[in-house]
Amino acid sequence: MRWKFYPLCATEIRGESMDRERAMNILRARLKKENLLKHCLATEAIMRKLAEELGEDPEMWGLAGLVHDIDYEECTPETHGEIGAEILKSQGFPEEIIRAVRHHNYMNYPSRDTRLEVSLVASDSITGLIVACALVKKGKISEVTLKTVKKKLKDRSFAGRVNRDMIREIEKIGVPLDRFIEISLDAMKDIAGELGLE
Repeated sequence: MRWKFYPLCATEIRGESMDRERAMNILRARLKKENLLKHCLATEAIMRKLAEELGEDPEMWGLAGLVHDIDYEECTPETHGEIGAEILKSQGFPEEIIRAVRHHNYMNYPSRDTRLEVSLVASDSITGLIVACALVKKGKISEVTLKTVKKKLKDRSFAGRVNRDMIREIEKIGVPLDRFIEISLDAMKDIAGELGLE
């Protein structure tokens, strides 16, 4: 399988540069399940496009999306995000990313304080809904439309584990729900091959 690598990020940390390749290597050392890696790639892609939409740093936001589930295979629901934050801290990730990863566990942190935190929770949540929509369309994300996602968003029996409230939280930072769905669809369609949804 070929992974799509974005340009290196120039996020400076204690004199070092945290680039995407290094972040990906750290992530792949921790996650072995291919579907979980795909989920992280999808979240990264959405976060990058959302950052561009909001005038934020796509590299920083993309890294947050990429590594947000770094602890998923070694944590409990209660420790998810906490362990991830400690892993990222030990690897020299920026504090903004560490905090966003910690706070994306909405069971432990019922509210988020920054646009990065809100965006990460919403992006993390919508990937599952879009993948489920694509699977209904014979695995072709190109067949998934805004109308499809909006219809399935209302149907709580469809992809029941997807937290719709976390998706809608995007509106708290001034992004209309329809626009967020469009951004998310475009981002995931851009990397359809990496996600196995061509």
